[in-house]
Amino acid sequence: MSLAPWVAIMRNRRSGAGRGRGELLALVRRLREHGIQPRLFSRRERPPARLVDEHRRGKLLALVAAGGDGTVAECVNRFPGVPLAVLPLGTENLLARYLGVRRSGRAAADIIAAGHTRRLDLGTAGERRFTLLASVGFDADVVHRLDARRTGHISRLHYLPQIVRSLWSYQHPELRLYVDDNPQPLTGRMAVLMNLPMYGFGLRFADNARGDDGRLDLRLFERGSTLAILHYACLVRFGRHEGRRDVASATARRVRIESDVPVPIEIDGDPAGCTPVEFGILPAALEVFAPTDT
Repeated sequence: MSLAPWVAIMRNRRSGAGRGRGELLALVRRLREHGIQPRLFSRRERPPARLVDEHRRGKLLALVAAGGDGTVAECVNRFPGVPLAVLPLGTENLLARYLGVRRSGRAAADIIAAGHTRRLDLGTAGERRFTLLASVGFDADVVHRLDARRTGHISRLHYLPQIVRSLWSYQHPELRLYVDDNPQPLTGRMAVLMNLPMYGFGLRFADNARGDDGRLDLRLFERGSTLAILHYACLVRFGRHEGRRDVASATARRVRIESDVPVPIEIDGDPAGCTPVEFGILPAALEVFAPTDT
């Protein structure tokens, strides 16, 4: 058991190169200046034994997700109950953006040393947990296609060919959504469930989503075609989809989604199988370090 305060740092090897390596080193140096011992490991390495065994964690202050959304998701799922800190180094780190955490190792260390944390809800899909969002339908099809073809680090530009492929070939099967205890399903072609109001590419699916209200914010897009998807994308980009008759909105603690054929699912930007699926919420399940002004 550690006698001194310490943090575990899970780094993404690709994110921790170039400028990312400099920020990791700055994080380590600044933590030591605060009298906190850092311990690094990568997503592909076995984590320190004293992190895995809760009885050996001693004065563990935080697990730092040093990377993008994928690194955050891995931390949340592999080490439930461990306070989380974020150092955004990947293509996208929407949790860091939500919290107002800058791409600065020194700043991340100062946030940990200050000790200010917030409690956020976590979404669930079976045993899997998520901080940001889940989607079923066209958006998830793009994510599945990208994952099947990726060979290394990805950027936003990598999404464009897969978006085109999905626009050309995705069939938009009908979804049936059972919200909470309502026996009558909602029907549509693409569903997005937001825990936080953050999404890549500047899209605004649910600006009023809150990470501490114990509910998921659902947006269900009823029409399914290439033209409909392009139209919805424009509406969502400028927040003009809210209130439309062909876009259903709801908040829920539980959403079960069924379909006649398997429909792809994505969670926090990663593929997560196909329907059927049941989503839920774990209120205040994540303790996360944040700047004192958030």
